[in-house]
This record gives sequence, C-alpha cells and structure tokens, in this order.
Amino acid sequence: RSARMSQSLPALLLLLLLSVHGTLALRVCSFNVRSFGETKRENQKVMDIIVKIIKRCDIMLLMEIKDSNNRICPMLLKRLNGNSRRGIKYNYVISPRLGRNAYKEQYAFLYMEKLLSVKKSYVYGDNQNGDADVFSREPFVTWFQSPHTAVKDFVIVPLHTTPETSIKEIDELVDVYMDVKKRWNAQNFIFMGDFNAGCSYVPKKSWRNIRLRTDPGFVWLIGDQEDTTVKESTNCAYDRIVLRGQIISSVVPNSNSIFNFQKAYELSEEEALNISDHFPVEFKLQSSRAITNSKKSVSPKKKKKAKSS
Repeated sequence: RSARMSQSLPALLLLLLLSVHGTLALRVCSFNVRSFGETKRENQKVMDIIVKIIKRCDIMLLMEIKDSNNRICPMLLKRLNGNSRRGIKYNYVISPRLGRNAYKEQYAFLYMEKLLSVKKSYVYGDNQNGDADVFSREPFVTWFQSPHTAVKDFVIVPLHTTPETSIKEIDELVDVYMDVKKRWNAQNFIFMGDFNAGCSYVPKKSWRNIRLRTDPGFVWLIGDQEDTTVKESTNCAYDRIVLRGQIISSVVPNSNSIFNFQKAYELSEEEALNISDHFPVEFKLQSSRAITNSKKSVSPKKKKKAKSS
C-alpha cells in the first residue's frame, strides 16, 4: 500500500504544481491609454477603470502619457497603493518627455515592488549612421530584475510608433536590440507597445522588410489576425509583444492575449472609447517558486475575458 502511495505522490505533486502554476505567474501588460493627460486624469469614472486595468497586472507599460506636470503616475500610485491591505505596493519608472517637436509623450512602467525592481534604464540614442532619428518617440529601454520568475531578469523595449513610419520604426527595433546587447549583459528581451503594426500601416507585403519579423529569433506573441482596437468598425493588430532569448520558453502557454475591458466591465463602445481606442495586450511569465514559497507569491487573480477574435 505504501509503495502504491509513494508512486502516486509525484503525480499528486505534479497536479498541485499545475494547479498553482498559472496563478503564480507574472502578468506583463502593455496599454496605450489614448491621450492620457489632464482631462482624463480629472475624469473619476475613467480613472477608476484605468486603475482596475493596471491592478490586473504585475507590470504595466503605459503609453501616450501627455503630462507636462508629472501628476499622472504619482496619482495612479496613490490610487494603486492607498487601500492595499495585503502590502501590495506598486512603484513606477517614467521616461523623459519624448517627441520631435512641441508634441511630447512619455512611456511609464508601473510594477509591483515585491516582484520586480529596475536595474538600469536609458533612452535609445537613435543616431545610427545614415539612419538617424527614425523613432518618433525613442524607446525607453528598461532592464528589470525578476527574482521570482523562471528568467531572473529581462529588458523591456517599449515603442509607440507614428502610423505612417511604423514599418521603419518596427524594423529599427533590431538596431535597438543590438545596442542594448553592446551595453548590457542581458539575455531576455520583450519588445512591446503600440506598433501600429496592422491594417494599412503595415500591409502584408511589407513584413519581408521588417527584420524583427524575418529573423526567427524574435517570437511574436500577438498575431496579425488579432484585433487590439476598441472600435467595432476596426479590426487591426496594432499592439504587439515580441520576445527574444530564453524568456520565450518561460511564457505560460496560451497566456498571450488581448484584455477586452469593454466586455469585462460591461461598458458601451462610447464608454470604452473614453478610456482608450486600444485594448491592453498581455502575457504571463512562469514562476520559479510555484510551491515552495507560494504564500509570498503573486496572489491568485480571477480570470477575465480576453478578446481573441
């Protein structure tokens, strides 16, 4: 009897491991909050939903922040951390204001302090010979330490392209990758953001001119057939996540998805468009401590509906 029991123990442990596996994973998200400035900041209902969307994630890239007074992130932090009973604390790192002329935007990462920390960051120089100033908003390259995931650190390269130049900007991310490799001993890369990588901005025939797509070392988690737009009248995979390195094998299977907050929070199209014209994109990274320290790990999250059309 004891022999039979000892034989079944590994199977039981495996079942237990699989059952907690998904809940302990690190959720990585990217969200273009259209024109995130003072008007949106002062709209209580909109801010409530933005906070809810961020809270689903362990790290969230926010784009299109238009905030010359640096009020948005401190306000979000206050909302995220204010009523925390479980000691869950978010922190943030934000880029300088980026853009070629008077129009500027910022990238920001909001992340859970217990799970992640920033090792280094820099704004890509965008001054390569004969090919300078390709990016409308240069990537704010940020290296994160992640002690509780299977990969212990990763670099995130965020990008919000200008639609008309998105083919060139997406292609140029390979140059950013090579620049980071020269600077840092980093092995794991996440390229994500609003690439405007769909519909008329990147026609099918253009993909062969984009090294980020033609080099098989870069793996695309959000496919060309997906729809990351809120409007019913559009069906475009503008928002993308691309990985490079060992991190590829650490993705929780089928965790790469689009979070349809309109469905999840039962909003009309008009209400959803008040938040953004984009849905967030996301994936999960496997935890390295699925059983041993489960109490200290990421708390289980209820599964939300994700748009997968």
